[in-house]
Amino acid sequence: MKFTRQVFFYFFTFLILFSCSQYEKVLKGDDYDKKYEMAEKLYLKEKFLKAIPLFEEVISIYSKLSEKGEKAYYYLCYSHYNLQEYALAGYYFRNFQSTYPQSEHAEEAAFMGAMCKVAASPKASLDQSNTLTAINELQSFMNRYPKTELKDTCNHIIDNLRGKLEVKAFESSKLYYHMEDYEAAAVSFTNMLSDYPDTELREEVLYLIVKSNYKLAANSVKEKKVERFEETIKSYTKFVDNFPKSKKLKELEGFYTRALEEIKK
Repeated sequence: MKFTRQVFFYFFTFLILFSCSQYEKVLKGDDYDKKYEMAEKLYLKEKFLKAIPLFEEVISIYSKLSEKGEKAYYYLCYSHYNLQEYALAGYYFRNFQSTYPQSEHAEEAAFMGAMCKVAASPKASLDQSNTLTAINELQSFMNRYPKTELKDTCNHIIDNLRGKLEVKAFESSKLYYHMEDYEAAAVSFTNMLSDYPDTELREEVLYLIVKSNYKLAANSVKEKKVERFEETIKSYTKFVDNFPKSKKLKELEGFYTRALEEIKK
C-alpha cells in the first residue's frame, strides 16, 4: 500500500513538472497556433492566470479582426473577470465592444463592461461614487441597445444599486442628527425624500424631520424660534397626512403641542 502511494505521488509530480515544462515551452516559443490552443484549454479548465499571458501574446500577433484574434480577446476579458480583476476586465470588455462592434458578442461585452462597474460598487456604508458610475453605465448600455433582452435584468440591478444609495443617504442624514446638527439633518432628510419619494423608510424619515425641526427650534436664538417652531408644526402635519395611524404619533404630538405653546409665548 505504501509503495502504491509512493508510485502515485511520483507519477503525479512528474505530470505537474511535465505540464509546467510544456507550458513554459509554448509560452516562450513562437508557434502562436499552439499558444492559442493551450490558452483555450487552460481557459476551459478555469486556469485563467496561466491563460492570460498566452492570450495576450496571441492578440499581439494575430490581427484583431481575425477570428482567432477576436476569440482570444473575448477569452481575455472573461479571464480577468473570473479572477475578479474588475477594473482590467471592464477595460477589456469596453475595448472589445468598440473594436468589434459587429461581433455577436458586442452587446454582451458592453453589458459585462457595465457589470464590472457593478462589481466595484461597495457596501452602503462606504463612498458610493462607483455605485453612481455603475448606474450610469447600465443606463448607457440600455440606451445603446434599446431592444436588448437584458433590459429587465439591468432595471433590476439599477433598483438594487439605487437601494444602496438610498440607505447611504439615510445613514448620512442620521449621522447629522446624532451629531446634533439638526438643521443639516432636516435638510438632508428632506432631500432624501425628494430623491427617493417611494422609499420604504418614508415614515422614519418624516418622523426624524419633525424631531430635527423641533430640536433645532428649541435650541435656536429667540429671533428664530417662532419660524422654526412653525416649521416643526408643518412637518408634523405632513407626517399625520402620510401616516395617520402611525405608532409614532403619540410621541410627535408632544413636540407639536410644545411647538404651539412656544409660538403663543
